[in-house]
Amino acid sequence: MITAIMFGIFLIFLGVGVPIAASVGWATLSVNLLDPSFACDAIYFVKTMANGMDSYVLLAVPLFMLSSSIMAESGLSGRLFNVFSYFFGNLPAGLPIAVVITCLFYGAICGSGPATVAAIGTMCIPLLTKLGYDKDFVTSMIAVAGGLGVIIPPSIPFITYGLCTGASIGDLFIAGFMPGLLIGLFIVFYVIYYFARHDNSNLCIEAYTQELRSKGFLRILKEGFWALLAPVIILGGIYGGIVSPTEAAGVSVVYALLIGVVAYREINFKKFIKCLVDTGHTATPVMLILGICIVFGRVLSMLRIPQTLATFVTSNIESKIAVLLAINLFLLVAGMLMDTIPCILILAPIFLPIVQAYNVDIVHFGILMTCNLAIGFVTPPIGTNLFVAQSLTKIPITRIAKHAVPFLAMFLVALLVITFVPSVSLWLPSVLSK
Repeated sequence: MITAIMFGIFLIFLGVGVPIAASVGWATLSVNLLDPSFACDAIYFVKTMANGMDSYVLLAVPLFMLSSSIMAESGLSGRLFNVFSYFFGNLPAGLPIAVVITCLFYGAICGSGPATVAAIGTMCIPLLTKLGYDKDFVTSMIAVAGGLGVIIPPSIPFITYGLCTGASIGDLFIAGFMPGLLIGLFIVFYVIYYFARHDNSNLCIEAYTQELRSKGFLRILKEGFWALLAPVIILGGIYGGIVSPTEAAGVSVVYALLIGVVAYREINFKKFIKCLVDTGHTATPVMLILGICIVFGRVLSMLRIPQTLATFVTSNIESKIAVLLAINLFLLVAGMLMDTIPCILILAPIFLPIVQAYNVDIVHFGILMTCNLAIGFVTPPIGTNLFVAQSLTKIPITRIAKHAVPFLAMFLVALLVITFVPSVSLWLPSVLSK
């Protein structure tokens, strides 16, 4: 009964628009209000929250956010796009393909879906629209491809999942590379199919491509070299065992400053202060949610909710396929209603004992969960990427979501492969561990 009331309070608060942190916090405290003998009173709540936030791992979250902000101000997205456009720009599908690849690379720098949409969309949507590409198509493509920012490492959701489950964040970073690449390939396949079936006579890409290529490959590579090197340094350090994910976050900040101030000379003191302020605005609510959800997870364990659910599911459902499909469906719906980080913090401790009972690897489930919730970036009513794309183009959110459906279909096909072929996620960690 207490469990039902706790989740009921959470859903009611969420439904009437109470911020997620307050909704989770009051739902957690309601257990003690209903049963004063329960250990989680206000003092326990504050102490557990403070102890949970005293974590070396959590330092990676604001550091990666700061690095992302500095790199966005440094203009890395434009330099990355020019490098890939040099190779594909003469094809009707070439520049959109270059956009998808740029999203992959930029995601490997910033670790954020909305940040990827903002950085790539600000530059690419006006450019491609000017060259004759359909604005709705380009906007929806970038909104979906931006979701790769939380799958391609470094990824803040991976850090969150590792924090609340005990999974190795380094292994999650390594495991996320192949699934992110697979989803990117499926999106590229649809782009090629789309332009193969449409009239492309209105595209004015020849002059743009000639202008780009007139600069010469070496000059384009020189301009984009430091941007291309960023994910190599960050991920190479983690994959090579040179730095931990938290140390890699610190390295990424230093590298971002070096290329922003020295290499590209785009960052001055005023812009750096702006980056610090923007990071503070972004990181503060995230860290607050993290702290409160840590307490919520402790209460779930004290009430033995995950263990009870795992016993119930395993006693009534024998099929591993059915369980994974049901969890995928639940996560897809949850991703539509809540942001990725609180979803992981609330649901991972509940679902993990269930999937482990069916011998699902803890790292594989982290990838599966993040991929599901990444789709929520482009699905109403939350759809953070949709709101970012709408702010850039003024296209109604419903129209962007409508044009995003084919891209989401490809995302879902890739998700099924990732779900039922664990080696897509686990092959690279097993190779690098040898």
